[in-house]
Amino acid sequence: MSHLPRLWAFVTILAVVVALAVVGGVVFVVTRPTGSLTVAAAESGVRDLAALTPVPSPPVASPTPAPQSAEIALTPPRLLVISQATLSQQTLEDISQLKYVEKVDSFDGGAVKVSGVGLNLLAVDPSRFRTWAPKAVAEQPGVWSALAAGEFVADSSAVRRLGLALGSQYQVDGGIRLRVAASAPFGLPGVDGLVSAETGRRLGLLPGVALLVNGPQKAVATLNARVRRLLSSGAQVVTVGAGRTAAVKKPTIGRPATENATTDEATTGRQPGAVRQVAVGRPGSYLELYRRSAVACPGLSWTVLAAIGQVESSHGRNNGPSSAGAQGPMQFMPATWKTYGVDGDGDGVANIWSPYDAVPSAAGYLCANGAGQGGKKLEKAIWFYNHSWSYVAKVMSISQGYARAYP
Repeated sequence: MSHLPRLWAFVTILAVVVALAVVGGVVFVVTRPTGSLTVAAAESGVRDLAALTPVPSPPVASPTPAPQSAEIALTPPRLLVISQATLSQQTLEDISQLKYVEKVDSFDGGAVKVSGVGLNLLAVDPSRFRTWAPKAVAEQPGVWSALAAGEFVADSSAVRRLGLALGSQYQVDGGIRLRVAASAPFGLPGVDGLVSAETGRRLGLLPGVALLVNGPQKAVATLNARVRRLLSSGAQVVTVGAGRTAAVKKPTIGRPATENATTDEATTGRQPGAVRQVAVGRPGSYLELYRRSAVACPGLSWTVLAAIGQVESSHGRNNGPSSAGAQGPMQFMPATWKTYGVDGDGDGVANIWSPYDAVPSAAGYLCANGAGQGGKKLEKAIWFYNHSWSYVAKVMSISQGYARAYP
């Protein structure tokens, strides 16, 4: 038996609650809206899929490179604010204008569960967050490259406490897999690690609920009191240790995945047999491509794939990259593609720009989130694809339109 990490799964608690507990029990509610998931008839028109030919499209722009290790002006955080809801722009401006405040920045945050144990995460833009890190961490490019690649960087204390194995991958229950690429002593009370902003959205972390505040060390007590007065009930303000930036250990970078996983895990990012891989070939129409790809997820209707393909790229006509960096006919983020991208046409390459690879990959991603179970599970799986209930409603409506058009 091969060695398996002690921690088996991240369990996202998105159906009802996402909690981020730093000092007390902060709870954020993330629930689907009431009522049926429908949209206006004008939004649910269907296309003639039999007449649309899938054509692989090359990228039109290069992906954003990982942040480089130029000179970094560090701004050590003095306070960490945790709110129960997104901090308003007015609140951010009011805090930034307080006497002694020199810099503020907000980030997404929330919690997942690891074998029943809460794991508190911040979702950050690496280039922005880097200035808030201790010097030894900020100067380690491997940390920021890992974040930019969509991997998980754990706080050193969490690695010790939870037994996380560097280089190992952990399956988010009903969601994505995360590789622990590095550990670093960030020194933020109660924060167990960082992921990228896009990975945070995939995990369902809440936008703009965490705030870092910089100012003179001698004014921390005054700042703490004044910031508290501007926050709503239930928000927490935590003082970050004065010695945080001094004499911290350097980050530890995990070994490449190929040294810690089987060949299949290292090349596909998933456990063998976790998602069915289906050879769809190169069908001559999108209609046939969607139908063949749905076989990857028993219980998933091809019409859902067709609806997502229409919403995301108008069946390959608008392949991006989008402003958020999503690419290809099914608009995958590159970090997600690393885990779920498959070679659907058997040419030896999982190409994010090829519909023959992207559509079956989307089927696998939806299946990993429970789409094959139908009903509310299907709706939640679509929500994982794009965290918007209006998006879910639109996809469901278009899917129903395709079901009527192609009985």
